[in-house]
Amino acid sequence: MWLTRAVRLSLAVVFQIAIVSALCLGQGTRSSLKQLPDAPPPPKLRPPKQVQQEVDPGEVISVNTTEVLLPVTVRDQSGQIVTGLIPKDFRVFEDGVEQPLSDLSLRQVPVDVVLMVDTSSSVSGNLDDFRRAAVGIAEHLAPDDRLSLIQFDDRVKLLQDWTNNRVQFRRSLNRVMPGMFTRFNDAVSLAAHEQFQGTTTRRSIIILTDGIDSGRGGTFAAAARAALEAQVTVYVVSNTEIERAKKQTELDNLLSASDASVRFNQLRIDDLKLGLAALDGSEQNLVNLTNATGGRLYKPTSFDDLSRIYAEVASELSHQYAIYYRPTNKTRDGRFRRVLVQTVEAGYRISARAGYYLGK
Repeated sequence: MWLTRAVRLSLAVVFQIAIVSALCLGQGTRSSLKQLPDAPPPPKLRPPKQVQQEVDPGEVISVNTTEVLLPVTVRDQSGQIVTGLIPKDFRVFEDGVEQPLSDLSLRQVPVDVVLMVDTSSSVSGNLDDFRRAAVGIAEHLAPDDRLSLIQFDDRVKLLQDWTNNRVQFRRSLNRVMPGMFTRFNDAVSLAAHEQFQGTTTRRSIIILTDGIDSGRGGTFAAAARAALEAQVTVYVVSNTEIERAKKQTELDNLLSASDASVRFNQLRIDDLKLGLAALDGSEQNLVNLTNATGGRLYKPTSFDDLSRIYAEVASELSHQYAIYYRPTNKTRDGRFRRVLVQTVEAGYRISARAGYYLGK
């Protein structure tokens, strides 16, 4: 199944990288989804009649709609998270213009985390590792932080709506089941557009995936734009290194055989080369997505590392700075506004969203 996808997607991946790179440079792209003729209809994340869970007023922080919220992570040169900074330690620029920050610019804000898992064939054999890691991240988050759970393969399924009940969330992990193909782009778009409607908390998506879409739905550029429009920070735990090692080992073994054997296995060799190229392209897409949204890409070499990585993401979320500011440009024209965050102290590394879309 993987090889068939790789053959079909190798050229599409290269094209999508160019599109999303333009998006990360501040150039807008169209968000309409393009379907193949034989594609199923766009999936629905929620059923038509959804019984909304009760939300405690303390779980959501109300802010002025003219304010922009920027979750920001600061690291030193060794990669350690820097804590204890105050508003005067930051400088925020929007489209090159510095924005005023008050003493109230840094606030304690809960985080809403969508945990997403790719249940297609390339990941389905390691779902138990994912379940253990997911339980770990739930334990590391603060009591006021909320979780929801989505699985995606050839369908996108909401398994658990927002909850801060950790027992309820652990039970929902038992509903994660393996599937076939991967609608990665649709999954990101739907989670960004539907799960964060009406929330004013920090917004994060954590995805376990190889990032390769089966080409049955929307484009990667549309998914990246949806994440930026929803002001979501995306973290990706990618199994591309694991898959790359498997394919490279098999390819090396085939190429080291006799000439006759190489000729006999030429189709398999070509498939492996295309699969490796697809992994490279997918990984670049994931780099672009995480950089643009202020998140991070993790590339474990073993599924044994999942628990450690998910705990690291939870630690980062608990040490983020939530910076608020009111843009000096009051025009609501719907265009993309590029944002740059700096610290007065030189040498720090900043992870923050590349910008946002201000609705008309």
